[in-house]
Parts: sequence; structure tokens; C-alpha cells
Amino acid sequence: MSENKTKGAGADLAMMALEDIPSPKADAKEIVALVKQSGRITGYQLSDGRTLNKEEGVKLAKQGGIRGVGVASRNGSEYLKSLPDGTEKNNLSNLPKVTN
Repeated sequence: MSENKTKGAGADLAMMALEDIPSPKADAKEIVALVKQSGRITGYQLSDGRTLNKEEGVKLAKQGGIRGVGVASRNGSEYLKSLPDGTEKNNLSNLPKVTN
């Protein structure tokens, strides 16, 4: 389970929407930007400069390689969501966007 602290019913609801909350390893990276194509998120840019597609990002997160995220699913497709921590500035939706 994650070491992030959550506050309030909204955070509890957000945590329940996650299917998996991986424990990050000591050397886990952070997502610093979202990769978008035609307005849709297609991947994630990490703090070490790597860019991963959504599937690679989910796989790495499940292995503990990305911190601050959980895995959610919609229509059979897995994707990453920010773990609620009481601040919005580090939410994935507030990160810069890059295109490829």
C-alpha cells in the first residue's frame, strides 16, 4: 500500500476507483509530463527523461518504478491516475503536455 496521506471523502472515493496501488521502489521515477496525440493521453514522460506509452507506464508502475500513481481501468484499458495527496499541483491532469 502507498505511503501517501489522503484527506476527506473525495480522496477516499478517488482511492476506491483505483484497481492497483503499487508501492514505489526507492529509485522510482515521477511523471513530469503527459504525452498527448489528438487530445488523448498516449504516454508519460518520466523524471529521468524517458517517454513511455500508456501500456509501458502501467507496467512500470505495477513494478514499483513510478511513484505517486495508481492503476485504474476504463473500458478494459488500464491507465495511470495520481494518488490523492491533498494538493492538485502534482495531479497528472495539471502536468505539462508534450506531443510526439
